[in-house]
Amino acid sequence: MKQSVFEIIENTRLVPQVYRMKLRGDTSAITAPGQFVNIQLDGLFLRRPISVCDVEGDVLTIIYKVVGKGTEAMSKMDSGKLDILTGLGNGYDLSKSGEKPLLIGGGAGVPPMYMLCKLLTREGKTPTVILGFNTAEEVFYKEEFEALGARVIIATADGSVGVKGFVTDAM
Repeated sequence: MKQSVFEIIENTRLVPQVYRMKLRGDTSAITAPGQFVNIQLDGLFLRRPISVCDVEGDVLTIIYKVVGKGTEAMSKMDSGKLDILTGLGNGYDLSKSGEKPLLIGGGAGVPPMYMLCKLLTREGKTPTVILGFNTAEEVFYKEEFEALGARVIIATADGSVGVKGFVTDAM
């Protein structure tokens, strides 16, 4: 675990209530896909745990959904600095995957799959990714996974796009 100050370099709305924030700072403690960070927000006692979506050099990407006061405050930030604990959680062990791994994530479980997919693809593996959402309006990062070379299957609870049902229905 490492405590660092990160600078907000981007905070973009992806779909209603879901944002992608890019931050610049010391990412050295983030060593595996599937780890998370804890973000301190002014005026709030508890830090906000957010999964790591990606790391490229000194740029950390997180994706979060607005669900309360903390994430609501984050959604309004377009610049500034944040106190962040990095390198939390064990992350995924890439050595345990086969040649054609199946990655499954729904809603808040989608972002940590991105870095995992990216690293598996770099190892020459061909992941299939199943992403689950409630409606077509909530779908995000489909194109980003496809750009990595992954086969992407979407499941929506209401059937408005992809397979109707849950991610398990798309397996």
